[in-house]
Amino acid sequence: MPVAAVKDQPGVQSQAKFVPGPILLLGAPGAGKGTQARLLMDAWRVPQISTGDLLRELRKDPEKSASPLGVEIRQLMDSGRLVTDELVQAMVAERLSAADTRNGYVLDGFPRTLAQSEWLDAELARVGGVVPVVAVTISVGYTELLRRLTGRRNCPLCGRIYNVYSQPPKQDSVCDVDGTALVQRPDDSEDVVSQRLKTYETLTAPVIAHYRQSGRFAEVNGELPVDAVTRAVADAIVRLRS
Repeated sequence: MPVAAVKDQPGVQSQAKFVPGPILLLGAPGAGKGTQARLLMDAWRVPQISTGDLLRELRKDPEKSASPLGVEIRQLMDSGRLVTDELVQAMVAERLSAADTRNGYVLDGFPRTLAQSEWLDAELARVGGVVPVVAVTISVGYTELLRRLTGRRNCPLCGRIYNVYSQPPKQDSVCDVDGTALVQRPDDSEDVVSQRLKTYETLTAPVIAHYRQSGRFAEVNGELPVDAVTRAVADAIVRLRS
């Protein structure tokens, strides 16, 4: 579904002037979190804040790379070491101070842990005038996630993506566009996917518990059609803000 179409969906159109505030979308790999994030960003005109994007931007932007924070982060990355929570948090805090976050934003890849969730709550409270984060998880069953991820095949020539279960090519194992043999990414094998899902569940469980206990959490069925999931997510956010 085109991103712009979210504006015309029942339950979303009436929220065009809604101020969503900070939103954390959660979902296992294959749950459709990225698709839903883009739709909500377009509907409510808020940015997506991804720690991965921030790190890539820092390396590409000479000014940011030369700042004291940028130098420290770049040195860690260049040496192959992990960027510490403290530095990631400082980077996120800097991004949250930008003017385009005034009405809200969709968080991607942060917070990943309970400690990061607690830091974010404290940071928003410290700044003042900002509503707290609300979290919505897009829930998809294990079997369906396996079908979505292990069934993916892509064309190495044109980049088109298929799924052998839900969106197969017209001719088995070859691209409809150019006839190139389709390939499966190594990280889409069943063993790797299973481990990715277990890792996600382990990391995310404390984060979900944190927001659930604070009354700022909702769960929606991610196995519905895309537009139905979008409406459910939007409705959940509005309800949590009421």
